[in-house]
Amino acid sequence: MDQPAQPTQPSLAQPLTAGVVSALVAFTSSFVVVLTGLVAVGATPQHASSGLMAVTVLMGVGTVILAGWTRIPITVAWSTPGAALLVTTGAVEGGWPAAVGAFLVAGLLIVLTGLIPPLGALIARIPTSVAQAMLAGVLLQLCLAPITGAVENPAGVLPVIAVWLLGMRFFPRWAVPAAFLVAAAVVVIHVVTTDAEVEVASLVPRLDFVVPQFTLSAVVGLGLPLYLVTMASQNVPGMAVMKGLGWDVPWRPAIVLTGVGSVLAAPAGGHGINLAAISAALTAGPEAGPHRDRRWIASLTSGVLAILIGIGAAAFGALVTLAPEGVILAVAGLALLGTFASSLKASLENTEDLLPAVVTFAVVASGITIGGISSTFWALLAGLVVRGVLRLGRREV
Repeated sequence: MDQPAQPTQPSLAQPLTAGVVSALVAFTSSFVVVLTGLVAVGATPQHASSGLMAVTVLMGVGTVILAGWTRIPITVAWSTPGAALLVTTGAVEGGWPAAVGAFLVAGLLIVLTGLIPPLGALIARIPTSVAQAMLAGVLLQLCLAPITGAVENPAGVLPVIAVWLLGMRFFPRWAVPAAFLVAAAVVVIHVVTTDAEVEVASLVPRLDFVVPQFTLSAVVGLGLPLYLVTMASQNVPGMAVMKGLGWDVPWRPAIVLTGVGSVLAAPAGGHGINLAAISAALTAGPEAGPHRDRRWIASLTSGVLAILIGIGAAAFGALVTLAPEGVILAVAGLALLGTFASSLKASLENTEDLLPAVVTFAVVASGITIGGISSTFWALLAGLVVRGVLRLGRREV
C-alpha cells in the first residue's frame, strides 16, 4: 500500500538568493556615490569611511528589525539621491561638523514626519514635477562625470564605461557592479605602477564620531534639502513600490525607525537611511520566490549581509582614496544615469507644470549659492513660486 505523500516544505533557496543579490547590488552600485558625497561636504577619507560604515550597518539593522517584526519584505537603504545632493551642495559654512549637524536635523525631521501625520501630508503635496526636477538637477553634475572623466583620463575611465555599456546590454542588474570591478582593477594597476602607499590602519573598521555643529546655512542649504530629497525620492516612492507589489507597509513605524537610524548615523558621518525604492522589488517581488509569506526572509537576509558588508566598509573607502583622477566619479555617474533619466522623465510628464519643472531643474543645475544656502533650496522655492503664480486665479480640479 502506497504511503501518503508528505507535504514538502517550501524551499528557502529563492528568498535567500534574492536577499544576497539585493544586498550586493545595493551596496556595490552606489557606495561610491556615498563616499564622494561625504568628501564633497568636508569629510576626510577616514570620516567618509566611518559614514559609509554607519549607514550600511544601520540600514542592515533597520531591515532586520522591520522584516522580522512585520514579516513583510521591507528593505531599508541609504539615500543615494541624498548622497548625490551632497556632491551638488559641496562644502558648507562650518565645515564637516556643520554637515554632520545638517544630517542630524534631516534625521530628526524624518522622525517628526512619522510622528506628525500632517507633516507627511505636507511633503506629499509637493508637486511630483517639481520634486523630480529638483532630483534631476541634483543628479546632473554627477552624471556628467563619466564624460569629463573620459576626456581627462581616457585610459582609466573608458574601460569602465565600455564594461558598463556591455553590462547594460547583457546583464543590466550587474552592469554597475561590473563597472566598479573594472574601476577597482584600474586602481590596483595605478597603485602598483606608481608605488602608492596603502596605510594598513585605513583598512581597519572604525567609527569616527564628530560633535555636530549647527549653522543656519548648513541646516537650510543641506539639512532641509536632504530631508526633502530623502522623503520625496526615497520614502514616498518606496511605499508606492511596495504597495504596487501588494504590500501594505506600516508607514509611521517605518518612517520613525529610519529617522531614528539617520539620527544615530549622523555623529559617525552617515547622511541618512530610508525605505528602499529602487531595490525594493528585489526582495518583495516574484524573484524572492512564489511563496509571498516567505519573501520577508529575503529582506532579512539582505539586512544581515548589509551589516557584514558595512563592517568592512573601510576597505572600500581606502580603495576610493587611491583611485586615479576621474575613475571613481565616473562609476558614480554611471550608477545614477538610470535614476537621472527616470526623474527627468517624471518631471516633464505633466505638461501643465513644464515651466516650473524646467525652472527648478535650471536653478539646481546652476549651482548658485545665496547667503551660504545651496541651489537645491532655491530651486525648490523657485519652482513652487513659478507654479503658484502660473496657477493664480485658476480653479483646481
